[in-house]
Amino acid sequence: MAESLFEFVAARLEEATSLDKLEARGTVRIALKEAGLDPRSVTVEQMAVLLVRAMPKELGSRGVERADEVCRELVTAVKGFSEVAIARDETPEDIFRRLGTR
Repeated sequence: MAESLFEFVAARLEEATSLDKLEARGTVRIALKEAGLDPRSVTVEQMAVLLVRAMPKELGSRGVERADEVCRELVTAVKGFSEVAIARDETPEDIFRRLGTR
């Protein structure tokens, strides 16, 4: 099964900060909840906005330095996530079908 966007962001947040896995996941989950978003269905666009508008405050309250910079890096990673996720979810038949239509 492909990694969800929530898992992707939480893992990158853990790598970029001193937060452990549970803290990173909890921080992302709290920010999503406060924004009224579901971790299972959040879109790339919604996550990017959340990272710019809400996440720096959440990280700052947890003592994370350079929160704005970390969030900007996460936005860049999130924008690349959709391309990677699409490529991972494609079957060989999908690829050949697409190539046959060119």
